[in-house]
Amino acid sequence: MDTRVIEKQKLKAISGFPEWLPELRIVELQWLDRIRAIFESYGYAPIETRSVEPVEVLLKQGDTDKEIYAIRRLLAEPGEDATPEHALHYDMTVPMARYVAANLNELVFPFKRYQMQKAWRGERPQEGRFREFYQCDIDVIDTREIPLHFDAEMPAIVFETLDALGVGPSVTKLNNRKILAGYYEGLGIADSANAIRIVDKLDKIGAKGVGEMLAKELSLSPDAIAKILALTEIRGTDAAILGQVEKLGVKSETLEKGLFELGFVMKELERFPKGSFVADLSIARGLAYYTGSVYETKLADFPDFPTVCGGGRYDNLVGSLINRRLPGIGISIGLTRIFWKLQKEGRLKPTRKTPTDVLVIFPRGGEYAAVAATARALRERGLKVEMYHEDRKFDAQLKYANDKGIPFVWFMPEAPGGAHRVRDMATGQQADADPASWTA
Repeated sequence: MDTRVIEKQKLKAISGFPEWLPELRIVELQWLDRIRAIFESYGYAPIETRSVEPVEVLLKQGDTDKEIYAIRRLLAEPGEDATPEHALHYDMTVPMARYVAANLNELVFPFKRYQMQKAWRGERPQEGRFREFYQCDIDVIDTREIPLHFDAEMPAIVFETLDALGVGPSVTKLNNRKILAGYYEGLGIADSANAIRIVDKLDKIGAKGVGEMLAKELSLSPDAIAKILALTEIRGTDAAILGQVEKLGVKSETLEKGLFELGFVMKELERFPKGSFVADLSIARGLAYYTGSVYETKLADFPDFPTVCGGGRYDNLVGSLINRRLPGIGISIGLTRIFWKLQKEGRLKPTRKTPTDVLVIFPRGGEYAAVAATARALRERGLKVEMYHEDRKFDAQLKYANDKGIPFVWFMPEAPGGAHRVRDMATGQQADADPASWTA
């Protein structure tokens, strides 16, 4: 193969692995800082888990084998077993569960944690779906039953976070798996888990497709299928919709408990702008470990774009690793998905290619030591400072500052004992300044 072709392939972007230019990475880091501040304001503590997990742990939590990036050595020794034992984690929830189980005696419960890390999935990249991406998660794990107010706190934190990031209006859809399981139980459906899995495909294959799958895989009667589809059509912005479920005439103890829990959460969320939270009884979330409240958030300005946040309550995810009941509840923000969409739509307009606040101009014929001393004095006061790297014409140095979006440039004294001067690049105004006291 032509060496020029090989070199070009080395530089080619890999689909599903986004790389941002500095000006966008600066904004992404600002987002992470804002998210972290909100999570910590609610008392969540940071952890960072390893990037790899045992394959058997990852496979235990769902049908994810096709999404997992397994790890093995590129050059195995002769006779070495090539079957991978470890893989990159595909979300934060399973690593968190393993982490809690491993550190059970050292943690204080209820354990409230947040994680902001990359995850990896071997799925086909498409609109809003990546192979490498940031997730920002919060979870509460306890050794006892988790109070219901956390079910309302999770979507509230997501609303506050998205609002702080300025991504535009969002809509969080809520449901409760007890409503689904109890409703199916009332219909006499034994395999409620599979019924939930099929209903979760409603957005992808529509009501007709779901009905056909329910008939084929679970042998349900037309009447039972009609009842299931009728439930999925119920939605509203307040607890009044619960009466619509009762009108369907299906009853069970589990259903009643689920309706109570959903009603409590919707009541707690009434303080937010109307339409920000919608009870939608078609929401199922296919992962098997959810047992109570479930959430899915979308950007209201882009209703056809995939879900950007999701989560719910679970009873056995952590405890299943150590044969002990450790219930939990959590929600995840798909930071890369949101960031990519807003960047694509032109909603992100970064102006700076560097975090630098001040560029210290190198005077013609000046001494490096004096320039470096001025830069150090400004840095010691918390400013981010570059010193221009060589003696060049002022126009070239000013162009460098302008091209990088540096807001201020600093001029050294023209003569010993003279005044320092600083220029605001946005206005062009200059003024005398003292490195020991000047503030931007």
